Amino acid sequence: MNEYIKQISDRIRELRDILDLTAEEVAAQTGVSTEEYLAYENGEKEIPISLLYKVAGIFKVDPTVLMTGDVPRMDDYTVVRGGNGVKVERYPGYSFSALAFNYKHRQMDPMIVTLSKSETAELVTHGGQEFNYVIEGAIKVVVGDREFTLEAGDSIYFNPEKPHGQRAVTETAKFLTIINE
Repeated sequence: MNEYIKQISDRIRELRDILDLTAEEVAAQTGVSTEEYLAYENGEKEIPISLLYKVAGIFKVDPTVLMTGDVPRMDDYTVVRGGNGVKVERYPGYSFSALAFNYKHRQMDPMIVTLSKSETAELVTHGGQEFNYVIEGAIKVVVGDREFTLEAGDSIYFNPEKPHGQRAVTETAKFLTIINE
């Protein structure tokens, strides 16, 4: 297990204990089984970003607290220099860099996602709206029962409450995603 993911799991467990919530309560509120929730919390399974946001909402903390252990500090603006976003490797071949992690009360989360070529896209759901803009390479985006191939310069805006996922069709691909949840 990636040490960074383990740290996120540890923070989730610690905050749940501090808030005096049971694993069963948090699992029920996130819509996963207690067993699945505990697998995430114990670092046995990769935590989907959508679940991370749900847990942050339940705990009434910014997702940055779970990702970094630190609280966002900026009110009027935040600058993230190239390569300095908060990096998360969700699983081999899928990583992202959060670009607005230090901005308080943000309503959007822009991230640069880097993918390695794969045959399938892991499907997830979450609230809000999502925008993807391909920076390099090519990706397949699944939204519900539709599949779109996007190349550098292409974009898609969609309802992420429908099962969706992205996969690289070139050796590597990079895209900007902006999620408003």
